[in-house]
Amino acid sequence: MFEEIKRKELLLLWKDFPQVAKYITNYGINIPESSGMSLEDYLNNISEETYEEIGIDRISLLVNIEGFVEKSEASTSVEDNIESITIIGGYDKSGNKEDIEFELTVGSITGIVGPTGSGKSRLLADIEWMADKDTPTGRQILINGKIADKKSRFDPQKKLVAQLSQNMNFVMDASVGEFIQMHAESRFVTNADKAVKEVICNANKLAGESFSESVPLTSLSGGQSRALMIADVAFLSSSPIILIDEIENAGIDRKMALSLLVDKEKIVLISTHDPMLALLADKRIVIRNGGISQIIQTSKEEISILSKLENLDNKVQSLRNQLRRGEKIKF
Repeated sequence: MFEEIKRKELLLLWKDFPQVAKYITNYGINIPESSGMSLEDYLNNISEETYEEIGIDRISLLVNIEGFVEKSEASTSVEDNIESITIIGGYDKSGNKEDIEFELTVGSITGIVGPTGSGKSRLLADIEWMADKDTPTGRQILINGKIADKKSRFDPQKKLVAQLSQNMNFVMDASVGEFIQMHAESRFVTNADKAVKEVICNANKLAGESFSESVPLTSLSGGQSRALMIADVAFLSSSPIILIDEIENAGIDRKMALSLLVDKEKIVLISTHDPMLALLADKRIVIRNGGISQIIQTSKEEISILSKLENLDNKVQSLRNQLRRGEKIKF
C-alpha cells in the first residue's frame, strides 16, 4: 500500500488517505489539497533548507510514513481470517475440572448466564485475553482451532476482542462526527464521510432519542453512548469478537443491536440476567461457582416463549415512550 500512496496525486491522497496527509502535516509540511502532483514528487521538490527547518530529511520522513502506513494496515487486518473460537474448560472456584470444549463461529450469538458473582465476567476476561491455561481458571481459548500467537494476545494493534459494557462515558473533547471520523480514518476507510453518516444513522436506530454528528460526545446520555459504540463496533471495528456485559438496562433496542453485530459476521457473547436477551442467543453458557456447568441450545419451545416476551417488552417500551413524551399512561 505504501508504494500506492507514494504515487497518489495529492488531491486523491486527501480524499482516499486523509490520515496519511494529516500525519505528514504534523511535521510542519503543508500538503496541498488541490494539486495533481504525486506525494513522492512533492516531497522530492521540497528544499533541503525546509527539511532542516522541520528537523528531518526526506529519506527519514519516507521511512516514517511507511512505518505509519504499515501499522495502520496491521490494525485493520486482524479480522480477515477469524472463523471460530474454541473454549476449552479449566477449573471452577473449588478446583473441579470443567469437562467441556465447544466452538463458537462468526454470525453467532452466545449468552452467558448465572447468578451475580458466579464468574460470568471471568469467562469474558478469559476470552478477551485469549487465555492459554495462564489465567486463574486455567481455560484455553483457540482461534480457528489453534493457540493464539503472542501478537494476537498482547499487541494492541492486533486486538481480536472489543468489549461493550453498560457503564460507558466519554471524556474526549470532540463532537460525535469528529470522533467517528477519526476512527474511520485510522482504519483507512476510503470514504470516511460516508462511514460517519452510516454509523450515526444506525446508532440513532438503536438509541431511544436521536442525536446529530455535531453533538459533543460528553453530552450523550448513557443509552446514546452505548448505541454509538455498538454501531461503531459493527461498522468500523476490526475486532471479530464482541463481548457484551449486561446491557439489559442500557436504554437501546437490544434485539436490533444484536442483529446489527451478527449481520457484520461478528462472534457475539453476551453476559445477561435478561431472559429475552438470553433467548435471543443461539445457545447459552451456564456458569456456577466460577465454572461452566452446561451449554443449553435454545429450543423451539423457548423461541415461542421469546415471542411472548417480545410482545410484553414492546408494551413496556410503549409506556416508556409515553412518559418521555409527557403523555398520560395508557395501556
